[in-house]
Amino acid sequence: MQKPRVFASAGNGWAACPTGARHALCAGGRQGSGRGLGLADQHREIAGEIRVAGHFGELLQGRIGEAGPVALVTLPCPARGLSCAWRPGGFALHGLGPRALTPAAARALLRHARLPPRGAFRLRGDLPPGCGAGASTAARVALLRAAARAAGLPPPPPETLAALCLASEGATDPLMFPEPARLLWGSRAGRGLATLPAPPAFAVLGGFLGAPRRTDPADTAFPDIADLARAWPAACADPAAAARLASESARRTLALRHAGEADPTEALARRLGALGFAIAHTGSARALLFAPGTAPPGAKAALRAAGLTGITAFATGRA
Repeated sequence: MQKPRVFASAGNGWAACPTGARHALCAGGRQGSGRGLGLADQHREIAGEIRVAGHFGELLQGRIGEAGPVALVTLPCPARGLSCAWRPGGFALHGLGPRALTPAAARALLRHARLPPRGAFRLRGDLPPGCGAGASTAARVALLRAAARAAGLPPPPPETLAALCLASEGATDPLMFPEPARLLWGSRAGRGLATLPAPPAFAVLGGFLGAPRRTDPADTAFPDIADLARAWPAACADPAAAARLASESARRTLALRHAGEADPTEALARRLGALGFAIAHTGSARALLFAPGTAPPGAKAALRAAGLTGITAFATGRA
């Protein structure tokens, strides 16, 4: 796997370190010197927390061609997220549990970023690991942003965060970007494969079906969605068309990866009048895509009765 470039503070932004640079505090003194650490020497938590919004599965996911890369269009979920706070002291990682990010992986991630692994990081949020909500990527992005702020550095660029997360996870979501749904995202490459229009506005109602399902970075057993990816940009102007493509992508994954398993999502979408549905293609998140203001009374109860948990409602897409 290609190693990400190491970045260091350069004025108001981040720039590639010179060859052989050992840390990200090039503008702030030797690693471990404490210079350039800003609030690191003050015995209080840095004001506020770093928050990273999650997602709720994918509008599209599959391979671009039978032997092509795994690509996705994420379904952003601003209603759920993960926060990271930092206090000075010895290195420690609290909250969420090892399924999202272990202390050893956090320490390795910081060292890979040439950020000092010091201070106590507290992660908290409502992104259940293994459910297709983005917990693994969000934890890493929040940790890196909090560590950079503690070191007196500006936030790392999204491209840098993506490369670091990829090296740590093996597959990553585009949650470090301000508009993640505007990327056809190569999850195993850690980069955008194409820039897309903003998806249409949806009122989303979803939940989690069954046990968590961890993402295996080596797993490329996904259906070919090259036709859906080609049609997606034009469909972004039409909510019904976009929902049809999302539904077809979900059907293909369910047929390939979960044949014989009972999944009530499509039937719920039809019964409740949704435009379509989306799923976490390697997780348990399931989502109904409604035109804004059209979800009927009792829809949440219907999802619960069908066995979904963690019912979540949110709006996404262009205003």
